[in-house]
Amino acid sequence: MEHQLADLPYGKKTLSPHMSEETLHYHHDKHHRAYVVKLNELIKGSPFEDMTLEEIIKNSEGPLFNNAAQHWNHAFFWNCMGPGQGGYPSGKIGDMIHREWGSFEKFKEDFTKAAVSHFGSGWTWLIENHQGHLEIISTSNADNPLKHNLKAIMTLDIWEHAYYIDYRNLRADFIQAFWNVVNWDFINKNLQ
Repeated sequence: MEHQLADLPYGKKTLSPHMSEETLHYHHDKHHRAYVVKLNELIKGSPFEDMTLEEIIKNSEGPLFNNAAQHWNHAFFWNCMGPGQGGYPSGKIGDMIHREWGSFEKFKEDFTKAAVSHFGSGWTWLIENHQGHLEIISTSNADNPLKHNLKAIMTLDIWEHAYYIDYRNLRADFIQAFWNVVNWDFINKNLQ
């Protein structure tokens, strides 16, 4: 099975001024595409060739895991954002955030702190843990919740290539901008 790079779920200009067309061009069309191309090269003629992306992630290590997981992570990340989004979460995610953190402001503060303080490249996730509670975790490099049998609810890419064009080395500014485009509808669907 050959894995494909899906189009972004919105136009490259639609997240501006929070994320530029140039950033989305390089991040999606270059970085994400490279993971998909390498993944397809690595699985050719191997036992992984007929596995789903999720099966590859759960059963691989090294370069194969890195490229498979980065493909999945990025595809998930694109859907965590959208034009005309942001604001306060409503529905089940809003209720769960309020129950776990007491307020959206406290959740936002804790998620932001986790993303800002993560050393090096990686991802910050909102996950549903094995007890059914929400939790914020950060993973390094390509690591993701799937590898640990956890349910991903939301993610933020904190690799430098995600923000360097627009924000240079100011990761904190990129994270603040992210809150203006968070797609709470997609995040609510991940709780179902």
